[in-house]
Amino acid sequence: MSLRHKAFSAAFRVMAATGADRWGRGFAQGRGMILTLHHVRPWRETGFAPNRLLEITPDFLDLALGLIREEGYDLVSLDEALVRLGDVKPGRFFVALTFDDGYRDNLDHAWPVLAKHGVPWTLFVTPGFADRTARLWWLELEEAIRVLPRFSLDLPGGGFLARTETDREKQLAFATLYWRLRKEPEAILLSAISELTRQVGIDAAALVERECLPWETLRSLSGAPGVTIGAHTLSHPMLAKHPQDVARREIVESKARLEAELGLPIRHFAYPVGDPNSAGPREFGLAQEAGFASAVTTRPGHLFEPHARHLHALPRVSLNGHHQSEEAVRALLSGLPFLLWNRGRKVNVG
Repeated sequence: MSLRHKAFSAAFRVMAATGADRWGRGFAQGRGMILTLHHVRPWRETGFAPNRLLEITPDFLDLALGLIREEGYDLVSLDEALVRLGDVKPGRFFVALTFDDGYRDNLDHAWPVLAKHGVPWTLFVTPGFADRTARLWWLELEEAIRVLPRFSLDLPGGGFLARTETDREKQLAFATLYWRLRKEPEAILLSAISELTRQVGIDAAALVERECLPWETLRSLSGAPGVTIGAHTLSHPMLAKHPQDVARREIVESKARLEAELGLPIRHFAYPVGDPNSAGPREFGLAQEAGFASAVTTRPGHLFEPHARHLHALPRVSLNGHHQSEEAVRALLSGLPFLLWNRGRKVNVG
């Protein structure tokens, strides 16, 4: 766990000890919130797990949903969240659950917990993952560094050299290279990771096959009660890094492809990665033009009344694998961490 996440854990504990997670709700809590999840699966002991923040256990999901119910909050669909957000007279605080990418473990381990609590949920699907043509490049990077004892890459601005014999060295190399590549055009990022996977013989398509749901399962899932399918672009690019015509095609055609494959309207969209460097005002406008009722980012925050005028730039709250505790859930429900993170701004759409 990084120093940043250790600081968050400490802050959650302080909030719980001082009662800030309760008294802060009066001014920090919005009308509701949308949760972001990726993987849900049993804990796997491994020293090197740089993508651990993207996975939680079924037990933690069960704990989180139980706490939400215990607080008297409503667990609602994304469609219902939009209705409540636009209501002139606010009702009870609500929570909507969304899952990004379309992973197999969402069905194997998340769905039984969701069914137990009677919770509707939205699955944002990338057709390229169902086709096995898009790349889980962050997982490719993890798997390559896991195998390599050392490596070097030629990159713009100078080469990258790392010794990766121990878990600590692997973690440092992953974090350093990940954020360096995130600053580059996506073509450079993908090319660099392809070079590493080539060195160790990793099959990128096989990783997607292992992790992501196939079309036949998605077709069956799309008609299930309480399940909403949303779009997550064709190939999972960081849209803001690409020309407008590319971004528009990724957004528009992901909707069309899913509707053709699943035979139902696709009303909601999630921006891949979803931070300000991956989705901004241009992308918000493109999602609206494409006819989506809403589009969600990963900008952290609760939903406030003004968000009803920015339905294609909605914030979400991550259930993070580094913070699987009751203190963390109560802090997230309070809204206080996001008011501090956003420096008092309730709406951040710039």
